[in-house]
Amino acid sequence: MNSDSDLQIAGDILEVPHLLQTPREHPATVAEFVGLARSLATDRSRWEHLVRYDASSRWYHRLLTVPRDPGSARAGETPAGYEVWLLSWVPGQGSGLHDHGRSSGVLTVLDGVLTERTERGIRTLTAGTERVFAPGYAHEVVNDTLEPAVSLHVYYPGLTEMPMHPAVPHCEARTEPRTLTA
Repeated sequence: MNSDSDLQIAGDILEVPHLLQTPREHPATVAEFVGLARSLATDRSRWEHLVRYDASSRWYHRLLTVPRDPGSARAGETPAGYEVWLLSWVPGQGSGLHDHGRSSGVLTVLDGVLTERTERGIRTLTAGTERVFAPGYAHEVVNDTLEPAVSLHVYYPGLTEMPMHPAVPHCEARTEPRTLTA
């Protein structure tokens, strides 16, 4: 008997097929969508040359659209694809208070600093900060600084609506969110 454990592995564990998961073509979990956002964020050559700054209106670009993955649906469900958007924010630009309908999302600040306002408070989002949100999560994102900012947004399923909400009264600042590290 082994002093550390009663379990002993004989042979090559990678040869046991039922223990291996087949690689997925499409993210399916929150962690996998966050991983996708991180991967794109660190690959500046994929997005940096696309960024534009427009003082008259908020600039955005759909970086990636991935169609439905038939293998990901449960019985009776229609599988949905996802989208990745790149947004730039010049000083003073904001989104207005909105939600993303039935879509969940990951917001990652690529450059600069953004402010997120919700009915629960205000958060400062610095480069590298990631926010994961569920369907119906209402927030306003604003560039309150004197420097431009860039953000990456992953939506699952792909964004089909962005309902606007009445403005939130001024809120006290909240504790800063954790920056997720790899």
